[in-house]
Amino acid sequence: MLLPFLHAGKIEAGCDEAGRGCLAGAVFAAAVILPPDFRNPLIRDSKQLSEKQRETLRPVVERAAVAFCIATASAEEIDQINILQASLLAMRRAIAGLPTRPGQLLIDGNRFTPFEDIPFDCIVRGDGIYQSIAAASILAKTARDEYMQKLSEEFPGYGWAQNKGYPTRAHRAAIRDFGVTVHHRLTFRR
Repeated sequence: MLLPFLHAGKIEAGCDEAGRGCLAGAVFAAAVILPPDFRNPLIRDSKQLSEKQRETLRPVVERAAVAFCIATASAEEIDQINILQASLLAMRRAIAGLPTRPGQLLIDGNRFTPFEDIPFDCIVRGDGIYQSIAAASILAKTARDEYMQKLSEEFPGYGWAQNKGYPTRAHRAAIRDFGVTVHHRLTFRR
């Protein structure tokens, strides 16, 4: 089971993103504050869960959370500032949207820029260590998948309902056949 917190006695917000490696769509980030006594052995890194498991756990996280927020950075913003900076921007937006101010941030990954005066820890593969980061990964991934499903209805030829914008062979072939959409990241190699 994942660890409940890093700093005992602090209100910690776990932060993670989804969609960094995609050719299309916004990058999503979530920030989640869980109660200090929250334990759920099913919550773990969203990449280790099936789509059905993520969808089952999403409302569990949303109900249990003291606070959560999901935010995005658009494909246009990704092209303007690069995917790393856009991911950090989406995380900062998610943190800013929390109705409860955290006293500590747990960031999945090895980079972050300070947000206001809130101390933070960058934790590589943190979504496999801390429940709050894993919960954030679940919310970010399910929200992004839902968004790509909706976009696939508008642009059915790209297979986004299945590939979620990732660079699959079929997605690359669709770009060659149909060109790019307004949702494609133009600075990414296709």
